[in-house]
Amino acid sequence: MQKQHTTPTSASVSIAHQIRPRSAAVRLGLTLVGALIILVSPLVGVIPGPGGVFVFAAGLALMLQNSAIAKRVFVRAKRRWPPLGYYADLGLRRASALRRFERDRPLGKDGKKLSAFASFWRTARDFISGRRT
Repeated sequence: MQKQHTTPTSASVSIAHQIRPRSAAVRLGLTLVGALIILVSPLVGVIPGPGGVFVFAAGLALMLQNSAIAKRVFVRAKRRWPPLGYYADLGLRRASALRRFERDRPLGKDGKKLSAFASFWRTARDFISGRRT
């Protein structure tokens, strides 16, 4: 499981490895670059292959890292459409998706949490048989 990024607290970590907050101008520039990349993604999508999806994801990641407004819109969309938000979090490799998966993992007959593989097969079996999960 990935750890969330925090500033190192240990004195043995050099100052060069600490992350400085970005200035407002840099964040605005990266947000605009992300928006431009998202706008270009349909043009890349015309080319055979899944390139447009990856270009869109890169632009979305840039925007979410640098814009509080984009984060709020993304969170609202995740609340409205939870399955899409779940897959978006996994695609963006967000730590919150991994924590949520661990928390919501179903229990087996013995009361222990199922492995990721067993959970996947249980969900697939329920989907094929028509049961709601």
